[in-house]
Amino acid sequence: MHSQILAPVVALVAWSLVMLVWMMAIRLPALKKAGIDMSKARGGRPGILDGMVEERAQWPAHNYIHLMEQPTLFYAIALALALLGAGDGINAWIAWGYVALRVLHSLVQATFNKVAVRFGLFVLSTLALVALTLHAGIVLLH
Repeated sequence: MHSQILAPVVALVAWSLVMLVWMMAIRLPALKKAGIDMSKARGGRPGILDGMVEERAQWPAHNYIHLMEQPTLFYAIALALALLGAGDGINAWIAWGYVALRVLHSLVQATFNKVAVRFGLFVLSTLALVALTLHAGIVLLH
């Protein structure tokens, strides 16, 4: 039997891959439209295409970067809870809440990108991450 918290971990990885495909599907045509020849491009850094391609074409890329940031903490704490035998019940539900909030954050950022909405979703997902961390700490202390 596996820990229930592993399902939202797999779901968020899968969602991150969906965003990767979305990013490529939007970005590659935007690069072509901007006259950027990928065969001649060298180097690069996050945000280098800002101002070179349409802003809207960058939104999925920005979100993909975000999915590689704070969710790494989610993966760590979810795996810790699973290893501690505390990845079921309320912690699994909180983990699913975290994933749902991150998916909503992605959809907002990649479509209409209203910062106030994104920020609210980010705060709520952070609170879920805090709750999971507190629960792991409590388990470790007992």
